[in-house]
Amino acid sequence: MDSSTQARNQTPGFAELYTPKLVTVLREGYGLAHLRADATSGLTVAVVALPLSMAIAIASGATPAQGLITAIVGGFFVSLLGGSRFQIGGPAGAFIVLVAATVAEHGIDGLILATFLSGLLLATAGFLRLGTFIKFIPFPVTVGFTAGIAVIIFASQLRDLFGLSLVAEPGALADKLPALWQVRDTLTPAALGLSAVTMTIIVGLGKLRPGWPGMLIAVAFAAIAVRVFGLPVETIGSKFGGIPSTLPMPSLPEFSPVKVRAVLPSAVSFALLGAIESLLSAVVADGMTGRRHRSNCELVAQGVANLGSALFGGFCVTGTIARTATNVRSGAHGPVSGILHAAFLLIVMLVAAPLAAFIPLAALAGVLVVVAWKMVEKTAIRTLLRSGRGEIAVLSATFLLTIFRDLTEAIVVGLAIGSVVFIQRMAQATEVDSHMPLVSGDLADSTSPRGAYHEELAADPDVVVYRIKGALFFGATASIGTVLDRINDHHKALVIDFSAVPFLDSTGAQMIAELARKAERQGVILWLTGADRAIRRAFLARGLRRPQVRYAPTVEAALLSMKEEDERHESGGSASMSASNPLANPA
Repeated sequence: MDSSTQARNQTPGFAELYTPKLVTVLREGYGLAHLRADATSGLTVAVVALPLSMAIAIASGATPAQGLITAIVGGFFVSLLGGSRFQIGGPAGAFIVLVAATVAEHGIDGLILATFLSGLLLATAGFLRLGTFIKFIPFPVTVGFTAGIAVIIFASQLRDLFGLSLVAEPGALADKLPALWQVRDTLTPAALGLSAVTMTIIVGLGKLRPGWPGMLIAVAFAAIAVRVFGLPVETIGSKFGGIPSTLPMPSLPEFSPVKVRAVLPSAVSFALLGAIESLLSAVVADGMTGRRHRSNCELVAQGVANLGSALFGGFCVTGTIARTATNVRSGAHGPVSGILHAAFLLIVMLVAAPLAAFIPLAALAGVLVVVAWKMVEKTAIRTLLRSGRGEIAVLSATFLLTIFRDLTEAIVVGLAIGSVVFIQRMAQATEVDSHMPLVSGDLADSTSPRGAYHEELAADPDVVVYRIKGALFFGATASIGTVLDRINDHHKALVIDFSAVPFLDSTGAQMIAELARKAERQGVILWLTGADRAIRRAFLARGLRRPQVRYAPTVEAALLSMKEEDERHESGGSASMSASNPLANPA
């Protein structure tokens, strides 16, 4: 059988690509212990999602009931049909800007229709297998628009945070801040106090008792304070009349050609951001667990979740990084955890809906301020600011356009600038040697000596060697990462040779950093060889030092160092590798 036929036979079919992870988990065998683990993690995530879903909905111009409906219906379908084992779906803070703008321009009916259309777009993108291309978004772009969204979320909460009285709050940041400043005399001390106490409790419990549900405890404390002391602050009950204790009956949104054309740009924005956010969340879960998601299956599930949310009167759904990470840290076994998280939220809605009327909006504003602060990837920003003017330009443009223009425009411009920077760097990295003939002649072995050949090292099945040729940039990390992701605990060492890599951008460096963390978790020794000074500097900026990784000038030097270390272990020697072989870590 030739290689092409073998490759075709190994290509997964339609059913394999779109089989939900829930089916995979059940096929593995699902017992009572697994159910217990999923129930515990599902309850933990529900406790986090309860106040957050209502806060995001209110900040988006929707009702708290719509936030809960979105978390219940959307979260159920994301876990039921998704291609990620640990993804938790629901309303996300990243959508606040887009949803608020859609509500202001088209109303709640327009928001529901845009959500429905975005579901169709996401499902179509998944079936067209476009999920792979979403991974080509450069790392500085995602960091930039996430930080920009965090700033807008913070600004959107200033009115409730200080209890200001403002009838019509402008949407644009440049108009919002002067309008809020003009009504600064209407500040409500009780609202400011509740916001401060809420944030203090969340941050304090996060440091002292990280396993406790800080957001729920803080919001419950604020609601009790309002009820007991009769504080003069705005609550969910006073503004929205509370939340219903049942799910509404499903119904199709109102369709008309004029309405569809009007909300289509919003639907496209929802679908684009939803795809990026959900697949980014799935990648984070993969990095935490060592599993691998199916991106196109995940997009189809996100599409169905948005369709379902719209049918019940909710708004746009996506995979949420914070809740997904909480799900993993809580010991989830599989998608049943996300399904139970939706069930627990439904039970709360059916049983405890009247109590939500006492929740002050100032407390929910405090919750979102903490969320906005955590959204800013501060470590990543510091790293990008040290990575060069190109990364700074992409990061700054995306950040500023997100704040002052439009999120979709920010992503498009950021991607364009990132592409131009890459092309410019590739032009600088490419050179032509005028003395190099078109057809290279034979060379003597003495021209480029390689040292002694060690047949036992070349045939060692415990050592895997990869040689990367060409630029390792954001467009190549998806395919190269798929190959490098195949490492497992059956190997004792992985050697990656960078001697033929002329350029490495921040996305490529981030991929290697994630690979190093995975290798460390699995007990695999990672060697990086042949890296020039610029590439080594990018790795060191991300903390890739011993003992997490080891450096060598050549593959042969790394293999020789491993051989010498094995011989020392066999002879009972205790000398360190760096002492016996200075090539192992020349940095």
